[in-house]
Order: sequence, then structure tokens, then C-alpha cells
Amino acid sequence: MDKQEHAVLESLLKEDYYENCPGCKLDRQKELQRGLPIKQVLIIWIIVLATALTISSLFPFLYFMIRDFHVAKREEDIGYYAGYIGSSYMLGRALTSVIWGAIADKFGRKPVIIIGCAAVVIFNTLFGLSTNFWMAISMRFLLGSLNGLLGPIKAYACELVREEHQSLGLSAVSTAWGTGLIIGPALGGFLAQPAEKFPAIFSSNSIFGRFPYFLPCLIISLLALPVAIACFWIPESLHTHNSEKISSQISYDVLESASPRSTDKVDLKEGSETTSKYSLFKNWPLMSSIIVYCVFSLHDMAYTEIFSLWAVSPRRLGGLSYSTQDVGVVLAISGVGLLVFQSSLYPLVERIIGPIMVSRIAGIVSIPLLTSYHYIGMLSGIALSILLNCASLVKNVLSISIVTGLFILQNRAVEQHQRGAANGIAMTLMSLFKAAGPAGGGALFSWAEKRQDAGFLPGNQIVFFILNIIEVVGVLMTFKPFLVERRR
Repeated sequence: MDKQEHAVLESLLKEDYYENCPGCKLDRQKELQRGLPIKQVLIIWIIVLATALTISSLFPFLYFMIRDFHVAKREEDIGYYAGYIGSSYMLGRALTSVIWGAIADKFGRKPVIIIGCAAVVIFNTLFGLSTNFWMAISMRFLLGSLNGLLGPIKAYACELVREEHQSLGLSAVSTAWGTGLIIGPALGGFLAQPAEKFPAIFSSNSIFGRFPYFLPCLIISLLALPVAIACFWIPESLHTHNSEKISSQISYDVLESASPRSTDKVDLKEGSETTSKYSLFKNWPLMSSIIVYCVFSLHDMAYTEIFSLWAVSPRRLGGLSYSTQDVGVVLAISGVGLLVFQSSLYPLVERIIGPIMVSRIAGIVSIPLLTSYHYIGMLSGIALSILLNCASLVKNVLSISIVTGLFILQNRAVEQHQRGAANGIAMTLMSLFKAAGPAGGGALFSWAEKRQDAGFLPGNQIVFFILNIIEVVGVLMTFKPFLVERRR
């Protein structure tokens, strides 16, 4: 680079930098950083994990919680009520996701992150103290309404690291999310009903005896408490000035490789016009990835609810007669394998074949795998344990690979100042589908238990068949012309 180019580069960087803008300060730090952003990725991972643990932690013990509430007249009806409680969290989130996205775009990502972590501490604890069906639904609904973190944290993950590391940042979001969806139920399975499992430690007359599902909720809330406090010291990534000079997404490397003339005429113009005037709802790369994401979210949430209900339901109704602790073991093993895959292999695979192909292949492989669940359930003993753990591990790795690929597509489809709103739209639509997942999955499971002697796909066969239909729809939608990636 000659002296003239160097002077222009310094001028561009200086003009784009505002002393009191937290986003500019963070951008300056990113340009100076070399190597992998381990610290930044770890921050993202811990925040998402702290809030994701609570989402599915109730599923291993929800069957028994509904039974203890005495709202179901028959054992076969428990799935219906379990679906309502499972859906209430996502319904609350669907109603507020756009609002939280707008708040994140106007006031910053950091306030939304802090409020989301605090909501976990308060309302997840109160859920564990629920004394009846309606209190449980209310606490889960409020938890979902006030935890609007997932949309803004995806934008934050892209903004906290350099552009070449964005896939790693989003992989951290989906890894922590997926790990939380696995470890959360594992904690719920291990720690629920402690007075029955560990009578030497927990008395039946103690608070944990009177509220048998309080301990897992309390532990998760205590894990979220220091995270909520620590978030007061994380950097803000939102730019607080109105600049039409250089897009915040132009990295140091891009500027270095561009000539002064091309940077001035192309990048500056695109940074000011495209990002400010482009409608999100007319952005087909964004909307197509959101729609596909919603379909897979419906499948994943229904699967999560159905798996736990199927595992703990009695053999005579087509289940596995597992205890909450048995379910916890299966999900813990899946969580460890998922963490290893997403942190080591996924970024490499995504760079080689791209996010769309990753999601497509994972969806295709999931179909025969899910079909095998009915036949795995016919086994017993060590054979059942080994095959069920392997199937659960692979299924969760595939599901999170799909979600990560779609995360990447969504965030690449918009500029920084639209990411909070774009992720808010994604979270609203996804939450509606995820709210339908547990409710529909619970109703489907209860209906399947009543048709053990049906001529066509009896018992749980119809459950896995319908889950596969949803998966097939999602896979078909990953092909052109429906799903497209924004040209960069």
C-alpha cells in the first residue's frame, strides 16, 4: 500500500469513528484484534446457555407435574395439558419478540440481554413453586414474554467479532442454545423429585419435598443470576450515531484491499442507501430463511416434547417406562456430543459446503433416523440404552446444524441496524410455530396413546410419521427458488 492509499484508509477510518459511540469503539477493537475471538465467543455462549437452560428443562418432569396437579381425568390425557404448559413460554415470546427487537435496535443489545437474564432468575424460580396448573402456565408465559434475548443476541454475536468469524459467533449461539435445550432437560430429569431420589439429603417435609420440581428450577436460576450481573460489564455493539459515510460492516481487510476510488463510490453509496431503505419484508433471502427456520422449529419443539413424554410413559401405552433420571442421562450424553460437534466440526463443515447445504443434508438424514425410533422402543436393556443414546445424540446434532445454518443466512441477509428488528421478526414467527409444537405434539401423543390397536400406524408410529412429514416439508423448502442466500 503506497502513502496515498494509506492516508485515505486512515481518513476513512477516522471519519467513521465517533468517540462516544460504543459501536465505534467496539469496531476499532475488532480491527486491531488478530486470531480467534475466544473471549467474545465465550461471552456469547455463556449468556445464551444461561437463558436456554430453562426452555426445555421442564419436559422430563412435566408428565409427573401434570399428574400431581390432578387436572387430567385419565392418564392418556396428560399429554394435552403438558402441551399447554410447554406452549405458554413460546406464546409469550411470540407476542413480544418484535418489541424486544425494536428496543435492541433503538436502545442497544445490552439492556435486552440483561432483562432477559433477570427474567430467567425471577420467573423460572416461581415456576418451580407452582401449586396448580394455571400458576404454572402464567409463570412460563411471563418468562417467555420478558426473555426477548435470542433475537438480539444473534445480532450481537455478529457484531462482537470480525466478519470472517461471524459463523463462529453464530455457531456459539446455536451451540449454547442446543446445549441448553439438552442440558436443561438433563438437569430437570436428575434434580426433579429430590425427596424421592435422595431422601437422605432432602426431607419430604422440606421445601423440596413440598415442591418436588423446585430444585431444578432453582439451580438454573442460580446459574443465570451471576450471568445477569456480569452482563452489566459486557460491551455494547449498537452504533448511537447517524452516519452515512461507511457501513459499520466494512472491515479493515476490505478497506485495505479496496482502492480509494472504489471505496468512495461503491461501498459508501451502498452503505447509506441499501441499509436504510430496504424493507425487511421485501427482503426475500431474509424472509425465506425465516420461513424455513419456522418449519424446522415446529418440528424440533414437537420432537422435544414428544421424546420426553414417550420416554416416561408406561410400556403398555407404547412408551419406555423411563424415570426422569433415565431421561436426564440420555439428554446429558446428547448435550456433551452436541457441544463437541458444534464447537469443533460445524464451522469447518459450513465453510466447505455452505449453510444451505448443511441444513438440507441434516434434514434429509433426520428422516430415516426418526423412523427408527419406533423400532428402538421395542428393545430393552443395554441394547435399548445404547441405541437410544446414539439416536438421540445424532438427532440433536442434526437439528442444531439446521438451526445454525439458518441463523447464518438470516444475519447475512441484513445490515447491522436492521438485525435486531430482523431477528425480532424471526423470533416472533418462530415462537408462534414453537408454541404450536408442544401443544400439537402433546395432543398428537395423547391421541396416539389411545389408538394402540389401530390398523394404520398404531401407537407411536403415527407420531414419528407426522414428525417426518414436517421434516420433509422443511427439506423441500431448502431448495431454490424458495430458499436463496443473499449475494455479498
